Amino acid sequence: MLRGFRLGILCVFFAGIAVPARAQEAAKIINDYVKAAGGSRALSRLQTLAIEGTVTGLGEGNSGTYTFDTKLPNRYYSEVILGSKRIIEAYNGKSAWREDASGSPVTMFSQDSMEMQAEAQIANSRLLNLKKNKLAVALLGHAQVSGQDVLQVELTTATGVKHEFFFDPKTHLLVKESAPTGGVNEEILYSNYRPESGVQVARKIELHRGSETYAIDVTSARVNGSIGERVFDLPLKSQVKLPDLKALFKELDDNQKAIDKLKEDYAGTRIEEETEFDSDGKVKKHTVTESTFFYFDGEEISQVSKKDGKALSEAEQKKETDNAQKRVEEMQKQHAKKEAEDEKAKQEGKPEKDEDAVGIEMFLRTCEFVNPRRERFRGQDVLVFDFEANPEYKPRNLEERIVHQLAGAIWIDEKAHDVARLEGYFVGDARIAGGLLANIQKGTGFVFEQEFINNEVWLPTYEEAHVGARVLLVKGFRVNDVTRYSDYKKFHVDATSTIGSPKPQ
Repeated sequence: MLRGFRLGILCVFFAGIAVPARAQEAAKIINDYVKAAGGSRALSRLQTLAIEGTVTGLGEGNSGTYTFDTKLPNRYYSEVILGSKRIIEAYNGKSAWREDASGSPVTMFSQDSMEMQAEAQIANSRLLNLKKNKLAVALLGHAQVSGQDVLQVELTTATGVKHEFFFDPKTHLLVKESAPTGGVNEEILYSNYRPESGVQVARKIELHRGSETYAIDVTSARVNGSIGERVFDLPLKSQVKLPDLKALFKELDDNQKAIDKLKEDYAGTRIEEETEFDSDGKVKKHTVTESTFFYFDGEEISQVSKKDGKALSEAEQKKETDNAQKRVEEMQKQHAKKEAEDEKAKQEGKPEKDEDAVGIEMFLRTCEFVNPRRERFRGQDVLVFDFEANPEYKPRNLEERIVHQLAGAIWIDEKAHDVARLEGYFVGDARIAGGLLANIQKGTGFVFEQEFINNEVWLPTYEEAHVGARVLLVKGFRVNDVTRYSDYKKFHVDATSTIGSPKPQ
């Protein structure tokens, strides 16, 4: 499933960078808010927050109910029910979901999913420990909210999602926030604050969602009450019986091994966009690289053809071709060596070496799978379920320790029994060599999609990575990487003459 999936990242080192004055001003505004909202001690003790209220639509006489729940570390549930209208959005720590127009829950993905993850992360951070929570902050200046002069601050998550917060310069409390949430632009206005268990909670909320406006009167606010995990999961009525995962995953793995061989008959085009960020979340560098690629022994071999829209020179093109051919020859030698070692082990009655590739079997060993449901994805019937670390499993090696830090969701084509999409993120820091070599930061996430090409083989179509890491204790970087695959054609690899030649269609 993950073989060949790569995180194309450039190491950006931050050393001796001074914090801009406007970032310092923004941090002070956030600190003033924290003090006004109850203080860092009270807010840091806030494990759960449950708000209930009544809601009316602008110009409508009927009323409905409002529910808002958050729970550490990143659970989020928002519900507006007004007549026949139901707006429900949630994030359960593994996947984001909403109710569609028919009232059926559906899993969010791509940008919508990232926005809901960001909403859950920021809501549960209480705007504390911005650096630890990988939130960059910037002062945008003064603005007007309901005729009142306010201070406007922008927060940017590690995945690049931006939230704007507007604070009263006198009370220092939050009067408005604005952000894309699940694909819809939302603005929320807050007023009439009163304390609840030492924390200031707004009792009047005005929700602007797209072109619609809702007035909310908060009737109860509960701090650190018990909220079960089921609150944030998809409704049980939408879930199906989980299939025999061992049998399903064996079939998936067998399919993938067959696909790895079929891949070698194909080549295509890959366009990769990499964006590097500085310590304030601002874009430091953006590059676009176009490559041709083919598969050999299950691995992707690429040759760059353009950088930032400019074609490579003849000398650069020759170097790319030579490097690709050299890589094929190296892999042929490695493959021959492994075959010889396996044959020797077989003759001596020893088991073949386990390469510990990050594949389906490793996910099955190290993870738990929950919330199974059937949905439509890209026009196909899929089985979707969430995954997270199995708390009873103790990882045996580096690869398992890394996978054990993941949570997310997987989409499986029910007819073909192959992975259509995988979306995951690191729930904690993943340390390599105890953190001495590298430290993959909490929140680092990835997306992998593939489609059935030419009615013959599943091939990747989209990859996305949001990487935050620290290398060799002092070198840190944050990069967003998006890769799109297209123009698949039949291809043949021949390392002894030319790197490849088109096959007849």
